[in-house]
Amino acid sequence: MAFGHLRWLCCAALAVSQAACAPHFASPVLAAEGSVNAAHLRGDVLWSVRVPEHWNGTLLVWSRGYARKAGAPEAAPDRFIVPLLARGYALAGSDYGSGGWALADAVPAQNLVVDEFARKYGKPRRVIGWGMSMGGLVTSALAEQDKPRIDGALALCSSIGGAVGMMNMALDGAFAFRTLVAPNEGIQLVGVKDDMANGRRVAAAVAQAQTSADGRARIALAGVLAGIPGWTGPDSPEPSGDDFEAQVDEIAKAFAMGVMLPREDQETRAGGPFSWNTGIDYRRQLEKSGRSAFVERLYRSAGLDLDDDLARLASAERISAKPQAVSYMMAHYTPDANPRVPLLAVQAIGDGMTSPSLQRAYGKAAPGTLVQSLYVRRSGHCAFSQDEILAALDTLEGRLEAGRWSRPGAPFIAYDPPPMLRPCFRGRSCQ
Repeated sequence: MAFGHLRWLCCAALAVSQAACAPHFASPVLAAEGSVNAAHLRGDVLWSVRVPEHWNGTLLVWSRGYARKAGAPEAAPDRFIVPLLARGYALAGSDYGSGGWALADAVPAQNLVVDEFARKYGKPRRVIGWGMSMGGLVTSALAEQDKPRIDGALALCSSIGGAVGMMNMALDGAFAFRTLVAPNEGIQLVGVKDDMANGRRVAAAVAQAQTSADGRARIALAGVLAGIPGWTGPDSPEPSGDDFEAQVDEIAKAFAMGVMLPREDQETRAGGPFSWNTGIDYRRQLEKSGRSAFVERLYRSAGLDLDDDLARLASAERISAKPQAVSYMMAHYTPDANPRVPLLAVQAIGDGMTSPSLQRAYGKAAPGTLVQSLYVRRSGHCAFSQDEILAALDTLEGRLEAGRWSRPGAPFIAYDPPPMLRPCFRGRSCQ
């Protein structure tokens, strides 16, 4: 059915609940849901769309973040639906047909959504992929395909550094913490049987370690190795650069979630552990971080010998990965940092779950002028405001129209995060 021949209703007669209506819009909104079967996926892919009557011709394809179960398909996060429809965007998204680390399913599922939208409602003038967290990585994967279905990509608070590098860096933080702080608490680094229970063990050990100067210094070291910034709490002010104690508190807030990233499902899909720290020199990693003065100051205050702890890490038994598991995670998904369409990456400087260093690594690895990396001064994971999302879309659409990136203004700030300590991109060596 061509877009121009649609009969516009507040809710279309296509398996839509009344809750999907938007009665406060001056123009009616078509809201539809459906499914499409694909033999190469695990099962039916459920999709959801919202289309305003005065569609501007651009389709925004939303990619959700990590979820243990697929859940209901989202055309966009609830808090952004009204302003995006008011701008005339059509919205679409799927449930990927799967929960968990669904990168193998998500990319073809999202392509199916684009095709299904075009078949039912008319071919969009422009398709922009956007997503947050794991969904930002899905969006990057869509942009890196040889023949992308999208014309531009917006990766927000994204694990854009890729599965292997991101999880290796998390492993480093968890390894240092378990070795130096909690060797007898039953913390699993790989081969995780229950992510939630493992995370609770880490959170309890962090809470105990915070009560002593020794523990706080070691939390700082482990957090730096994991790439956790010194500001992570969405309800706390940004610590000053010399307020090291406040920065430790901020690292501790995010530590359990930031280093014990979901492994259970990923390792099941991959066929075993895909992270490793064999051959990693943690003394060198600390030097590369640019944050050694922060750690050294806390060690001095605690009366601890940093050299002794680094020697303990050097002599501790290391973790090896299964080559076939690494191969799976490289394919699903470790970026090549070579998008075929313009890609805008936006990150908060205080995100303790997807380290800002991941975005820095992607931006530096990407060739040419297709990628722009921007930052906002806020903390927390994926807590962007409506204004920030709209400004990001304006920036990306400006690039698509003009063929070049504009000079960023508010709400974006100049910022250069610490480096990603375990960069890993397809076609290049992994550290």
